[in-house]
Amino acid sequence: MFRTLLLIAIILVSSVAYSQPVINIGAPLPLTGKLALEGAKQQRGYDLWADMVNGQGGINVDGIKHSVSIIYSDYQSDSTKVRKIVETLLIEHHINLLFAPYGSKATRDASAVAQKNQIPMIAVTASSSQTYSRGHDYLFGIFTPNKTLIEPLINVVKESFPQIKNMALIVRDDLFPLSIAREVRIFTDKQKINIVLYDKYEIGTQDYSSINQQLNTLRPDWIFALGYTADLILLRKQMADAGITAPILTMIAAPAYQEFIDETGPLAENISSVSWWHPAIQYSGNDIFGTTENFVSIFQERYGNLPDYVEASAALAGVLFQISIERAASLDGKRVRDELEKINETTFWGPIRFGDNGQNNASSPLVFQIQNSKPVIIYPTELAKGKMLLGIK
Repeated sequence: MFRTLLLIAIILVSSVAYSQPVINIGAPLPLTGKLALEGAKQQRGYDLWADMVNGQGGINVDGIKHSVSIIYSDYQSDSTKVRKIVETLLIEHHINLLFAPYGSKATRDASAVAQKNQIPMIAVTASSSQTYSRGHDYLFGIFTPNKTLIEPLINVVKESFPQIKNMALIVRDDLFPLSIAREVRIFTDKQKINIVLYDKYEIGTQDYSSINQQLNTLRPDWIFALGYTADLILLRKQMADAGITAPILTMIAAPAYQEFIDETGPLAENISSVSWWHPAIQYSGNDIFGTTENFVSIFQERYGNLPDYVEASAALAGVLFQISIERAASLDGKRVRDELEKINETTFWGPIRFGDNGQNNASSPLVFQIQNSKPVIIYPTELAKGKMLLGIK
């Protein structure tokens, strides 16, 4: 009996001694609630990268392979819960790194916790400059600033259709849409486009009739709506029910998602938008995915559809952590942070280089329009597949 117990003890000790060490990455996400669709996109990108890494034996940390474990926590689409959720992740789990929550406001709140605990955090979907304005040097963002989206879009429209003179600006009362709206006002002013309506709607709005009444009265040349997927699907449908038409309809950021096109059907036609990435572009890098084409192929094989910019950005966040850990030869937060700061890479996503505030300043966003139920790149010129068209149904 004693020999049996001793043998069991030896087996247990041996299994512990030779088990692979683990890198724990915390991932607060809106997995339920109004932003669940967006949260699921980030999760798909993270999981794809982690499974690729673990399938190849893990991440090399100073000669020792470590597996990756992503620890998810649901903040139920309520950004006021984010700070507490991140604090709990750090207390209850040995978190080495953090993937940021969805959007600019939630990321801004989470970054304070990451900074205090010196945990490197990569933001997958935060583009507002306010998110990076607090001097938090453990925060790094993949998306270029909002002005890099809006300036080319407004220039393309004005150059293509100089007759456009006025705009109605419809904005969700939230950090990212409000930040985009500020850039819209700057660049419409430069192009002598008059904003005849600026209307904010509350988070959770279900009835857009008051906005539609104003649109019917004003008949603007350009309707520009800012919000998240569920908002803009509902707004687009209610606009159609109210008989709203315009030469140009722009929505950010929902049209970049296939779910928006599927849900709105013919109502998506000729809606213009912008995106930080598109599966049609082609880059080659030294990361685990290698080329854009290879990433898209792997994603399609697993999920059955083309990746969008959120899913690709989430996978890229894992790639950037992997590169930085291997170069640091350590999981020490400061050493990994220092390697992130030095990154100047071309990846499957495209070029990545972090500026002084931690935000990517190397890549160029795309202007596109839904045509025949597909996103068609309009700008930059070298990637363009078509020209912008007028009119919505």
